[in-house]
Amino acid sequence: MSQYSGKIVFYEGRCFTGRKLEVYGDCDNFQDRGFMNRVNSIRVESGAWICYDHPDFRGQQYMLERGEYPEFQRWNGHNDHMGSCRPIRMHGEHYRMEIYEGPNFSGQCMELCDDCPFLQSRGYSKTCINSIRVYGDGAWVLYEEPNFRGRMYVVERGNYCCHTEWQGHSANMQNANIQSIRRVVNYF
Repeated sequence: MSQYSGKIVFYEGRCFTGRKLEVYGDCDNFQDRGFMNRVNSIRVESGAWICYDHPDFRGQQYMLERGEYPEFQRWNGHNDHMGSCRPIRMHGEHYRMEIYEGPNFSGQCMELCDDCPFLQSRGYSKTCINSIRVYGDGAWVLYEEPNFRGRMYVVERGNYCCHTEWQGHSANMQNANIQSIRRVVNYF
């Protein structure tokens, strides 16, 4: 299996009941595959996935690793809407990123190589992160609240000059309030 592939199964009903949709790669619109946008349970059989509550990889992001999610609250969802998904691009197991207070890699900088449940406890004095460089192989999940809670955003290897580059179409804030960060590790 390629590191960019995997299998995820969406179910209309809770506890893996009702109609289902099996996905093996990028799926930009569930309705194009004959599946309505109501998802109440999910099985991630392999890979790690970014799911979006709207088609075309738009809206709120949900990061799902291998495992079972019998109801939408288990993946931090506030409703049963899901419209698109794609596998997370993983390259290996070496994790390194730099976070910056300002856009275009300016202001206070901090390097991370492992999970951080509360950035301020590590000496990062700001709650705003406006640019990121992701080095190494792995993907990361950024959370708006401490202890890996709240709205989440996934970043993969690359440079993000401004917070809107990882918030995508869900960005409606002036800046990115991020307080905890963790590695995506359960993807095989």
